[in-house]
Amino acid sequence: MNEGVGAGEDAADRGRRYGPLGRILVIIPTFNEAENVKATVGRVRAAVPEAHVLIADDNSPDGTGKLADELAAEDERVRVLHRKGKEGLGAAYLAGFRWGIEHGYDVLVEMDADGSHQPEELPRLLTALGGADLVLGSRWVPGGRVVNWPKYREMLSRGGSTYSRFLLGVPIRDVTGGFRAFRRKTLEGLDMAAVASQGYCFQVDLAWRAVKAGFHVVEVPITFVDREHGSSKMSRDIVAEALWRVTAWGVGSRVDRLLGRPRR
Repeated sequence: MNEGVGAGEDAADRGRRYGPLGRILVIIPTFNEAENVKATVGRVRAAVPEAHVLIADDNSPDGTGKLADELAAEDERVRVLHRKGKEGLGAAYLAGFRWGIEHGYDVLVEMDADGSHQPEELPRLLTALGGADLVLGSRWVPGGRVVNWPKYREMLSRGGSTYSRFLLGVPIRDVTGGFRAFRRKTLEGLDMAAVASQGYCFQVDLAWRAVKAGFHVVEVPITFVDREHGSSKMSRDIVAEALWRVTAWGVGSRVDRLLGRPRR
């Protein structure tokens, strides 16, 4: 694992555009993203030069981890977290969050490696974080959109957000999206040790926890662009996990309210 922060970096960051937010870490989980990781990291570094990047690689067989190490060797603001194997998106982000908190970052950002989340829109999320605890990049608020997505994927995403919003009672239009900026205090208040969800259900889980904990959650519009290289990690198992977990959470929450139990 390539880790550590240069002694002079805090001083160098003072007075930068997002200085009041503190130190920023963009977490990019990877599994077989050799065709995308270099371009994505380069775009992040250009969009928000003061940010650091953590590539959390799940031992990709296509050599993504080696490419990540090369990027880190060339740029002191790029770090690599080598994980033992593919354990799911949620596990990768949780590992990245723990790493970021341990290393003193104040803002932790989720972003895909495949270019679907456009790094050039990251400043919009960080600006909004000045008045929020969690900012979600949203495809389904006015101004948000998707590009080059097949219709069934759009219907699946919209339907998943609508179902989750109704069943869990969260006032979020795009509850399944994965382009997000958290304040450190928000993550520390979400009981991450209790998060067991994987796949894209992880995004629903964290958003729901943030709302229940009383954090101020804001959505800003983004343009989501379907990947050009590599293959999507979406699968029937991921969809099935999300469906049964959201259903179980929603039903359990309603039963708790009926019986007067404290919210879990």
